[in-house]
Amino acid sequence: MAFVLTLPDDWVWDSWVADDGELYHLFFLKAPRALVDPALRHTAARVGHATSEDLVHWTVHDDALAPAAGRWDDLAIWTGSVLRGDDGVWRFYYSGLSTEDGLGTEDQRIGVAQSADLFSWRRVGEGPLIRPDSRWYRTLAGTPERSCTWRDPFVFADPDGVGWHMLITARASGVPRLQSGVLAHARSVDMLAWELQPPLSRPAGFGELEVAQVRMVEGQPLLVFTCQPERQSDEQVAQFGRFATWYVLGDSLSGPWDVRAALPFEADPQLSAAPLVQRRDGGWAFLGFRNTELSGPPSLEIVDPIPVALRGGELQAL
Repeated sequence: MAFVLTLPDDWVWDSWVADDGELYHLFFLKAPRALVDPALRHTAARVGHATSEDLVHWTVHDDALAPAAGRWDDLAIWTGSVLRGDDGVWRFYYSGLSTEDGLGTEDQRIGVAQSADLFSWRRVGEGPLIRPDSRWYRTLAGTPERSCTWRDPFVFADPDGVGWHMLITARASGVPRLQSGVLAHARSVDMLAWELQPPLSRPAGFGELEVAQVRMVEGQPLLVFTCQPERQSDEQVAQFGRFATWYVLGDSLSGPWDVRAALPFEADPQLSAAPLVQRRDGGWAFLGFRNTELSGPPSLEIVDPIPVALRGGELQAL
């Protein structure tokens, strides 16, 4: 498989796309290959930036966002989403890790930055944007406002024009580890103040619903997420096999979503953290990287776009 984005000095993995109408802006996690061990990349991650007219040929720019000393997000920056508000301001919702208390990846938080041009970003606020609530979501023992699974904020406009929605990778309380993944949900009227809601899905056979995104594809509301096979229940793997990217059709972009009905994207079993992007011709394509860490040397580059379409209710590669 060919790669549209590979960097000689950095590993590249999770990515997401903002479309300004002329250029696609790819934001991606990166960490130095000089670390040698790819497992160390998660606490060294920052966000790179590249642009393209066609999703194939990319120009790499200066990094978009990096950890900031003295702040709550001073260890690493993880996956998020970027979109423009009604006021014309671009907002970047991101996951952040802190050196506070030495919890590392076990304390995941969410923040926001703003930009007028998608190149220069300014953080908003002095603390995390929204925290988990132990009424609905699993939190750290003795710390009801922190969680080891609270990341990947995906923000989109309400389909009825009433504010904004945020999806968050989270876990339900009191549910076995490989069943507990849920879509946390928050709402906002101004994209800055958010009110947490109950989850938009129920626990099923997934331990996590990572990098969730919703799209209207050929008139159908579609949810896409990643869950690696080792984070799925044995029953799930036995029924479907080992797949990383999953999708499910729904009645509305704002949910709720029945992830028990999710199907795997069979064309590329290891495709992970794959943004579903609309091409200029109106069709759709996956980007993403291939998670090969458990089967061999890691492949930490962005793959060629994979054109896809809905056929008989199934998302198929063209």
